[in-house]
Amino acid sequence: MSKRVVITGLGVAAPNGVGIPAFTHAIKNGLSGIKHDAQLQELQFSCQIAGKPEITEELKLQCFTDLELRGFNSTGILYGVIAGMEAWKNAGLPIETNNEPNWDSGTIFGSGTSGIDKFRESIYKIDEFQTRKLGSTVVAQTMNSGISAYLGGKLGLGNQVTTNSSACSTGTEAIIMAYDRIISGQAKRILAGSTGDSGPYIWGGFDALRVCSSKYNENPELGSRPMSATAAGFVPGSGAGALVIEDLDSALERGATIYAEILGGNVNSGGQRGNGSMTAPNSAAVQRCIIDALNSSGILPADVDAINGHLTATTKDSLEIENWIEALNRKGNNFPYINSLKSMTGHCLGAAGSIESVAAVLQLHEGFLFGNTNCEDLHPEITALIDSSKVPFKTINTDLNIIAKASFGFGDVNACVLFKKYKN
Repeated sequence: MSKRVVITGLGVAAPNGVGIPAFTHAIKNGLSGIKHDAQLQELQFSCQIAGKPEITEELKLQCFTDLELRGFNSTGILYGVIAGMEAWKNAGLPIETNNEPNWDSGTIFGSGTSGIDKFRESIYKIDEFQTRKLGSTVVAQTMNSGISAYLGGKLGLGNQVTTNSSACSTGTEAIIMAYDRIISGQAKRILAGSTGDSGPYIWGGFDALRVCSSKYNENPELGSRPMSATAAGFVPGSGAGALVIEDLDSALERGATIYAEILGGNVNSGGQRGNGSMTAPNSAAVQRCIIDALNSSGILPADVDAINGHLTATTKDSLEIENWIEALNRKGNNFPYINSLKSMTGHCLGAAGSIESVAAVLQLHEGFLFGNTNCEDLHPEITALIDSSKVPFKTINTDLNIIAKASFGFGDVNACVLFKKYKN
């Protein structure tokens, strides 16, 4: 019998909820974490709203020592450690305190850009001839693998400890990489997820590209509008999501809570050929990614109950739905339910896939489908493709069996994973 892979722990630091209880409450009730950002206004950004997790000093001290917080200036590592440690504890796993690493456990925790505020601080010091004042943790805070290195040390992980990076598909890709390592028998469990820094030095490039929402600066909660006729670009966000992914036998042996099963997934690229480019998806590659994910999972298109879309509130939303229609050969009233978390969090970039996967798993485990906010005026290009009932505006209490989660990123990269309600 082939090996089965399950999810036994969840953690999150999202703009609309830090910690699984707060986040679950927020997504069930359509609560937004998008707010006015005074720094973006001061710097004269077009988009002056954003989604940032609210982290208390008390929570910082639960995850970091006073010594670690001295000179600490990396929001990405902060969010990632908080989410990762919550997921580990949520899975009922001990934090190793002896000298022997946990050889069966590792982490694949992605990041888009990490430690940019620490970089900025360090560059100023170097230019002012203060290299000796950089501090002993500047490298750990600014190296791209900083988040996996911090988590690996805090949890005593002795298996693969890696940071992947594939733009906005990073988090979903990390989950698939973790699944692959477990299915191949190389690990019993992997803490998978991704994180993303917050602030103008991360978001400035997107503002310059004119892809961010600038029409709702006075009404932040209305700013992120996936699938809406009045969508005006994405709202930048940040945070981290984390999932403990584990071999089923290991999970059963230790009596772990099982949130969902991972059936399989796929990652690919459109090679920036055809209609693909650095910033636009190659539709043939997106469709192939979805089809190959279904095939690797051993399921049919008709088995998909719901899609947790990438859906960023740009002109690409209707194209994304077209690609799902082609891949699944389902349209109109036969299309699955579809929702987008970004209406409540903004686009959390490298962290998006993992935060949204946590939301997908919660829906399976607790039997609900969260509603899409800010899209009561569905885009006519979308209503021409699928029945409007497939885009719920309010949370529905329903038992879902299979959710498809997909993420797409700059560089024409794609990732799709299939989650299933766990049944022994």
